[in-house]
Amino acid sequence: MRASAMLLIPMLLFMLLVDIYTFRGIKPLLAKLRLRILKRVLSLLFWGISVAIFAGFCLFMFGIEHVKQADAYIYAGYLVVSFALFYIPKFVFIVFVLLKDIQLLFQTVINRIKGKRKRSFTPNNSGRKMERAEFLYQMGLVLAAIPFASILYGVTKGKFNYRVMRESLYFENLPKPFRGLKIVQLSDIHLGSFNKKYDQVAKAVELINEQKPDILLFTGDLVNNFAEETEGWAPVLYKLKATIGKYSVLGNHDYGDYSEWESPAAKEKNLAAIKQFHKKIGFRLLLNETETISINDEEIALIGVENWGKPPFPQHGDLQKAAEKAIGQPVKILMSHDPSHWDEEVIKSTDIDLTFAGHTHGMQFGIERAGIKWSPVQYKYPRWGGLYREKDQYLYVNRGFGYIGFPGRIGMPPEITVVELV
Repeated sequence: MRASAMLLIPMLLFMLLVDIYTFRGIKPLLAKLRLRILKRVLSLLFWGISVAIFAGFCLFMFGIEHVKQADAYIYAGYLVVSFALFYIPKFVFIVFVLLKDIQLLFQTVINRIKGKRKRSFTPNNSGRKMERAEFLYQMGLVLAAIPFASILYGVTKGKFNYRVMRESLYFENLPKPFRGLKIVQLSDIHLGSFNKKYDQVAKAVELINEQKPDILLFTGDLVNNFAEETEGWAPVLYKLKATIGKYSVLGNHDYGDYSEWESPAAKEKNLAAIKQFHKKIGFRLLLNETETISINDEEIALIGVENWGKPPFPQHGDLQKAAEKAIGQPVKILMSHDPSHWDEEVIKSTDIDLTFAGHTHGMQFGIERAGIKWSPVQYKYPRWGGLYREKDQYLYVNRGFGYIGFPGRIGMPPEITVVELV
């Protein structure tokens, strides 16, 4: 608790300073309003929102012990949204307040160098300076509205604006019966973050089924941490259809490593329940093993490894063990949650043709338009979204179906991947 207070106090002080500086820029604009009651309402609204956010952080920090662990992710998400929605626009706005202050400081220094004495400004000169200040502040408000609107859209509509991404991949050794095979990939569902919004996910299930997948692959992170997050979701997710089969692997969040447990047995019980849920919704969970896919006496190999990630993420995956039964197959497909596994092991020491991964979420924020492909996550994961190729080996990184931390998506819609083998 002391550690929480040590973090909370500096953060709240920083937020208060941002509020004071922001209000300093807003005050001249409020002064232009004719209705006194409107000025008071807007002032109270400004400080009321800030106080509510302050109170929310305090209640969360000091009341977390009384919150169910699975629900803590949701409450934390509300706080993240509140901070992003009201403080990121303030950061934009105070840049313009700062610019005006720098201008005034620079002008004061110049005047002193020239030996001018301080004088009260004439009314006309004062008016022109105030007009310039108001122009800067108004511009700041307009530009601050852009991140506000983007974040608001991301947390209300963007996180449910499912996008279908399509690729056709050619493999020389692909057996004839598998030509035209349609693989649909999902990744990073994070059920606990949806807060029981069954209807929104049900619409996505319909969209997935409309793709008519032959094989449906889920590449990990079913939950944020806890098996209880799966409660109520079986009727929705069981409706996912695939003509040949549905297969899955575990992600880093599925092991319960991001929570404290009463005992190792409790943690194992949690993981066992998550594994059982995969079976309950009709998925064959691959735990460092190979499944042979057969059509008309021809075969390809589907390999599934447990999570393999760079530290601090756990490394439960054993690719060598998982791929033992895939030796000699004409085409090998791998499911591995973390895309860094591809560079570290897959392309260095295997002949696996196609790997499906997820994990990055595209950081739930980025730009993918007009030939621009950028997300902050690329500085951590160079292969963070879409298709990558090294010689004859392919990697596809799904940008994620759900969300965690920030309960929204900005410029990075939730993804349904469709890959056709030709």
